[in-house]
Amino acid sequence: MFRVRKAVIPVAGFGTRFLPATKSTPKEMLPIVDKPIIQFIVEEAVSSGIETIIFITGRHKRAIEDYFDYTPELEFTLKKAGKDEHVEKIREISNMADFVYVRQKEQLGLGHAILSAEHVVGNEPFAVLLGDELIINDEKPALKQLIDVFNRFSKSVIGTMKVSKEETNKYGIVDGMEVEENIKLVKYLVEKPSPEEAPSTDAIIGRYILTPKIFDMLKKTPFGKGGEIQLTDALLNLLNYEVIYSTEMEGRRYDTGNKYGYLEAIFEIALEREDTSDFVKSIIKRLNERIDIKS
Repeated sequence: MFRVRKAVIPVAGFGTRFLPATKSTPKEMLPIVDKPIIQFIVEEAVSSGIETIIFITGRHKRAIEDYFDYTPELEFTLKKAGKDEHVEKIREISNMADFVYVRQKEQLGLGHAILSAEHVVGNEPFAVLLGDELIINDEKPALKQLIDVFNRFSKSVIGTMKVSKEETNKYGIVDGMEVEENIKLVKYLVEKPSPEEAPSTDAIIGRYILTPKIFDMLKKTPFGKGGEIQLTDALLNLLNYEVIYSTEMEGRRYDTGNKYGYLEAIFEIALEREDTSDFVKSIIKRLNERIDIKS
């Protein structure tokens, strides 16, 4: 089996939960302090050994392409101002990986977005990272955790996290049998079951390593919940042909696709940075004093 060299990142969604900001700015380009969400995702992939990033885009996502491209005019202006360190910094962004852009003409679900990348991925295993989920782990990147499991078993691997029973209707849910500590053999998957129907509380989050067999499954998968081609349904079909493993991700996860997860990511990441930590602490102190006065 080939090693995992390519990653698919679907970014074609409209980001309606952040309107009006996302009317002209992709939600993946919203900043966490001074770095857009999508750069965190790409950095995770690259630090996990990924060489080629395949963005599945829409016609309103040109800003992402521009961000990872060279910007000669900006570089000239910065050099003229003697800001060579900034030139080096923005050059590093463009040189992180080989970037490929595939236009998704219709938004028909995550499964359809991944299928759009088949001609670029080819007949080799690949990673999938959702473009609005941050998983921060300074010791081992989240995707590397999955790649390590794949390198042992050469089969698809799904990243999971524990959720409450009441939250199972928000996620794809995995039912699995533990084969090693933190590694399960998947027996069943279901997309957004009710708490009563959920077979477990192992929720699928936005990290996968998939074998190329998934493309055949996606082509046969009918439209599911929401009138979309669900990746979870295709993975369930894949179980008829190959075993699939799951592993619980280690790290702090932020769902930046909603306002609460986005704000949480900003505050916690800013709190950890040397250049912003003291300022954030002062804000928190001031807010606490204001809350005490009001209460």
